Amino acid sequence: MSELPTCPQCSSTYTYADGALLVCPECAHEWTPGKEASAEDALVVRDSVGNLLADGDSVTVIKDLKVKGSSSVVKVGTKVRNIRLVEGDHDIDCKVDGIGPMKLKPVFVKKA
Repeated sequence: MSELPTCPQCSSTYTYADGALLVCPECAHEWTPGKEASAEDALVVRDSVGNLLADGDSVTVIKDLKVKGSSSVVKVGTKVRNIRLVEGDHDIDCKVDGIGPMKLKPVFVKKA
């Protein structure tokens, strides 16, 4: 049995071949074997003023944001620490003090 490489996203050792692709059952990442991930494939997220954001950064909210399904509001100037970048419409996954876990759009934050 040949040794398959670990998943480049989550480092899982349970990868399997599916035709010409390798698949990770834990994070559902698919990739072509032998093709290295390039810098173009990396997730690039910029804040409202154009600063590049990375996992673990701290950001400040620049606009009052209503919390969907609640009467709470995230006020201007609220500092959010230890953000996580994800793909999708709301690129920032974080936990806001007093509100809880939520997703934010990068156009409403500024790097602190």
